[in-house]
Amino acid sequence: MTASDRRSHWQTVYLTKGEQQVSWSQADPQPSLRLIESVAPGRDASIIDVGGGASRLVDALLTSGFHDVTVLDLSEAALASARQRLGTAGEAVRWVADDATVWQPQRAFDIWHDRAAFHFLVEENDRAAYLNQLHRGVRAGGHAVIGTFAPDGPEKCSGLPVQRYDPATLSRTIGPAFELIAEERHRHVTPWGAAQSFQFSVLRRK
Repeated sequence: MTASDRRSHWQTVYLTKGEQQVSWSQADPQPSLRLIESVAPGRDASIIDVGGGASRLVDALLTSGFHDVTVLDLSEAALASARQRLGTAGEAVRWVADDATVWQPQRAFDIWHDRAAFHFLVEENDRAAYLNQLHRGVRAGGHAVIGTFAPDGPEKCSGLPVQRYDPATLSRTIGPAFELIAEERHRHVTPWGAAQSFQFSVLRRK
């Protein structure tokens, strides 16, 4: 898919489906929040949620006291949904409507979080473009927290193919500039009760 195709697909999804009609919905954004807190140098840590969409992670980060938060997603409808939900609290968040493969980070963050965005990049050139932004977008000593479908997870999501990873494969894909320092399995249950296998990897920028 091109960046334009991805934007069109996800814009349609968020314009036509409610929160309880998408498989990735989480009322409690775990283990993402816990893993972010485990590596954050403080509540003033700069955090970007890549592919954050309408996720409730941003709500949880603000409630936990983090105040330098950016949410990047290619669907303007998803970001608008999250902003509306947060109300005035959302004014403290930087909202960026762009595709992670073409977006140019203007700063290096302490923490780069991605739950289930990277695994949609099944073409090598798209992965390479994303990883270029990842390397530019995380400061030395900072961390990436990345969740993907595990090897026994679904082969498709929202009608699109995905690339499944275990932590070792993900680490090799990201490259030697990052060191894998923690990993865990996660069983996500969709709003309609289906179980999905995820892996979460925490990687430190050297």
